[in-house]
Amino acid sequence: MIYMKFFSLLKRSLQWFFPATHVRSSRMHDLLLFFCVFAMALAVSIPLSTLFDDNNPFSMAVFILVVALIARYTDGYLYGVAASILSVLCVNYIFTYPYWAFNMSLMGYPLNFAAMLIVSLIISTLTTQNKRQAQLQLEIEKEKTRANLLQAVSHDIRTPLTSIIGSSSVLLEHEQLPAEERHELLSSIHRDAQWLSRLTENILSITKVSSEHVTLKKDTEVLEEIMGSAITKFRKLHPEIEITVHKPEEILLVPMDATLIEQVILNLMDNAAIHGGHTSRISLQVEQLPYAVRISISDNGGGFSEESIPHLFDGSAPPGSHSDAKRSMGIGLSVCRTIIKAHGGGIHACNTPSGASVFFTLPVQEE
Repeated sequence: MIYMKFFSLLKRSLQWFFPATHVRSSRMHDLLLFFCVFAMALAVSIPLSTLFDDNNPFSMAVFILVVALIARYTDGYLYGVAASILSVLCVNYIFTYPYWAFNMSLMGYPLNFAAMLIVSLIISTLTTQNKRQAQLQLEIEKEKTRANLLQAVSHDIRTPLTSIIGSSSVLLEHEQLPAEERHELLSSIHRDAQWLSRLTENILSITKVSSEHVTLKKDTEVLEEIMGSAITKFRKLHPEIEITVHKPEEILLVPMDATLIEQVILNLMDNAAIHGGHTSRISLQVEQLPYAVRISISDNGGGFSEESIPHLFDGSAPPGSHSDAKRSMGIGLSVCRTIIKAHGGGIHACNTPSGASVFFTLPVQEE
């Protein structure tokens, strides 16, 4: 546990000194980690060697642990293999009699050192393979997400475009329509165009957040202002729905990308209004947790179908009481999950006695 905390602190320190680079995969990160781990091992082993009168029974175990940690937290085989060889040399030179001299001829030592080198190489190989398998699994999950989003986008775009084409065709072919019918058709075109505009914003946001080479830029924002801006935009789209807000009296400062979090709140409210069936009231509640804030958006609509809840945020939710044939909720909720995950938080959904509720958390301290 102490070693894990050390590496977590080291990684954060590297991110502080190299904020514009991708520290995890950089050669500088691996090189600094390599030397820092060895320095830490020597700082622990040399005093122990003095304490036990140069007979240090812990050195071999310490340096095997060093090899495992370096292989785990660096890329490729190079640093793990180098750590294996250097660990054998260090144990032989510093912690094996005669001290501070190489001697591979003593009884039993060559076998011990050969075993240590083999074990170290095996650990390096296994950890590298595990990391590659994890990366492959991550790529599979990304491809699955892209496929689900593509399916959701195709569904979302097709129906509004069909409606716009149909309404505009009627207006072009029947120029003498009564003013009331013309207004209704134009209003329908306007609503569908607004929907497509929001859908485009969602696609751009999820593309931005999902990119491997984009670092989310977070600033400390007043959460109440972000919520207020989202509520103002929502009321322009759905003036008939009542909005209530429950929040702590103190001002909450949260590190975030304000534009993206505002879009999450707007997406969730929009989803409650469109897919809730008969939603007439939406409630926003903010709770302060020890290391995060939780924002809940609840409605008095028809709730989610039970079979759709496990799939709400992956873009593949099956049709249910909280979805309709005109507009799928998949893309909006997928965007929400991606944005919140990029902020280091989590998002969940459930049914309530009066409708449905979706809540997400945001860390209150920057990592």
